[in-house]
Order: sequence, then structure tokens, then C-alpha cells
Amino acid sequence: MLLKNRICIVTGGSSGIGRGIALEFAREGAHISIADTQEVPLQGKYHEKDVTSPTVQEIEKLGAQGIYIQTDVSNENQVAKMIHRTVEHFGGLDILVNNAGIHIPGGSQDISMTEWDKVVSVNLRGVFITTKLAIPYLKKSKYGRIIQIASIHAFGGGAGPAYASAKAGVVNMVKDTALEVGKDKITVNAICPGYIETAIQDYLTSEQIQSSLEKTPLQRLGLPKDIGRAAVFFASDDAEWITGTSLLVDGGASVKA
Repeated sequence: MLLKNRICIVTGGSSGIGRGIALEFAREGAHISIADTQEVPLQGKYHEKDVTSPTVQEIEKLGAQGIYIQTDVSNENQVAKMIHRTVEHFGGLDILVNNAGIHIPGGSQDISMTEWDKVVSVNLRGVFITTKLAIPYLKKSKYGRIIQIASIHAFGGGAGPAYASAKAGVVNMVKDTALEVGKDKITVNAICPGYIETAIQDYLTSEQIQSSLEKTPLQRLGLPKDIGRAAVFFASDDAEWITGTSLLVDGGASVKA
């Protein structure tokens, strides 16, 4: 097992990509704290239509340990309590995965300032808060890892001004944080997913989903497990000399000009 007995936090771990990461970590022997605003997984009209069991329940089926902690990552006090409870429950912290994120569709003339602030508060500010508060504990670990979930939209438009800007900020934060904590033997990397079959894709039409498929050279859409395996790599000893990078996991969708 690549992550045996390592202690992890996965934000946004109840559904979608976060759930996929948590389950792959569990297969590799990790103990996982699921931090999310709700424990019940989201169900979509296109994807994840039959997902009903809490992530912690699935973690335990795989023989690993898990806990759920209700957390809004944009709330500093809630994040601090979540990290403290994780450390208290499991005895430390080795890996942080900042996956929690939201998307509100709309261009610059559609999205309100309240909506802009909400997206940036979760997708960028929340990543910073959780990273900032986790670093003191990660410094005590022999295996300190920070994995930020960004997006292919960090490198281009198409997902709205707030989402794309926040994800681009996450990619740059990875570089800055990697410089800061390298001396502490903590690695910091980002995974940038393309289209992944999750419930949050409900805002799209079936025609838009088909278009995404047609633009993907590997001719299938991504699964949460695909991001989970990339996260396992970054969290493992195999990636101990990789830091400050952003890995596109998109089936080749970003290759086309």
C-alpha cells in the first residue's frame, strides 16, 4: 500500500472528485478526514445518479479509517476546528488535499458581485485558509504533502470569470507555497482536471457534454478515480522530489489548439 497509515484531509470529499480521491487513498491504506458542507453525496442528472452512501462508509468498507467533519472552507474558524479534530482523532496530519470548490455559470455581465465573491471565497480563499492552517502540522510529518485541485480552466477561459480566475490563482499559489515550505520537506502540487463525470456538471446540456467528449482525444470523459490515482501519486513516496508543478489530467483535451 502506497499510503499505509498516512493521515489525510480531503476537502469536498463527500461527492465527485473529492470522493474519488478519498476512496483511492483508502485503497492505499490511508486514514481520511472528509471535510465538506454536507455528508450526503450529491446526485446528478447526468452523472453519479445512483451515489447514495456517505464517503466514510465506503472508506470503511475498504478497510481504512475515516471521519466526516462538517466544514465550510471559506470559514476560518470551521477550518481550524476541522484540522484540530483531525489531528486529535488520528494523531497527526501527513497529506492535505484542497478539493472543495463551487461553480456558478455566467459571464461578466451575468454573474453578480455576490456570486463572484462566493466562488472566489471557496475556490481561492478557502484553499489558502486550509493550506495556511495545515502547514504547522504538516511540518511535523515525515511525508508532508499538499495537493491542490485546480482545473484546465486555470490556463484558459470558458468557465466564467470567477471560476477561471480562482483556479489560476490556485496554480500560482502552488508555486509560491512550494518555495515557502520546501525547506520543511513538504511538497506542493496541483492537479488540473478536465471534464470529470460528477454531479456538479448538471448546469451543462447533453449537447455540451457530447461536445466535451468529442474534444477529448482519448474519447472518454474523466472519472473521479482518474483524479484519485493522480493524487495518490503526488501523495506517495514516488513523488517525493516533485514540487511546484501542475498536472493536467484531462484525457488530452487541452492538447488541441
